[in-house]
Amino acid sequence: MASAQVGLIQDPNVLMWLDKMANAKTHLNYTVSFVLSKPGSDPQPYLWRHGVNEHGIEMEQLDQLNGPGREVVRVGDKVSYFESHRAPYSLASGYIIGPMPNVLLTDPKSLLSSYDFVIIGKSRISGKVAQQIRMISKDKSRYGYNLWLDQETGLPLKINVMELNGQKVEQIQVTELNVTEQPDPYFAKLEAATMPAVIQFEATEEVDKLWQVDYVPVGMKQIKHSVRQLPDNAGPLEYFMLSDGLVDISVYMQQATASAAESDIVARFGSDIYFSRKQGPVLVTVIGKIPANTANSIAASVIKVQ
Repeated sequence: MASAQVGLIQDPNVLMWLDKMANAKTHLNYTVSFVLSKPGSDPQPYLWRHGVNEHGIEMEQLDQLNGPGREVVRVGDKVSYFESHRAPYSLASGYIIGPMPNVLLTDPKSLLSSYDFVIIGKSRISGKVAQQIRMISKDKSRYGYNLWLDQETGLPLKINVMELNGQKVEQIQVTELNVTEQPDPYFAKLEAATMPAVIQFEATEEVDKLWQVDYVPVGMKQIKHSVRQLPDNAGPLEYFMLSDGLVDISVYMQQATASAAESDIVARFGSDIYFSRKQGPVLVTVIGKIPANTANSIAASVIKVQ
């Protein structure tokens, strides 16, 4: 397992900025246009709205502007999805899953056991004065982050995801930020009664582990675990999800077949890694926004439960 966690950072300036960012994200009314850029793919523009109504309920909209369209709307703890290729549906959740990292923006102090936060200095982003803060993985197992926060509000103006060697693997660049006294008029048009019903999922039963992951990066823990039988008598497929709140790592394990490749398979999609290895009798697949070396270490640590 991972070594003991390094002590939490106590720099009061860092803590002040983290509090300012979290408070702004949750309590302000704003409309943000931003572009998500990843190597090898076209930049994707988004529209992000956030508001708080007279009852103190958060409202949020994320609209992907290119392609067939995908709009996500949150009112309180209900998130509704509207996509061109499927019927609308809702999930019970307090946040939207999207390019903007929710835990980083709403509860950054929860990441202090996993990352060091360092104040770098001020610069100018999208015409606004910005405070730059660097996040560094304590055990160098994850990408680093460079944040530029609006000096006035604390909202993010730019987020770069960085390799350990300093190479940029992903960028969120805000092109326009408007903060207003009242929520955007868009939210006045929302009618809660017409939103799609929340999908209910059956509770999953606890199952015994067949395999275990012996290497877990500092600050991460297992948040999901399941085992299901594959068709055609192919045996069980075991699944773990590891998370530090910011980065999720999926680990799949199944009995290796005679046809399984003997050499590692590594593919990278922007900042996401796909890593597959035959680890003795088990085929391990690791997927997540992590360096290849970390995926390799996780896969190599998988052992059968005695």
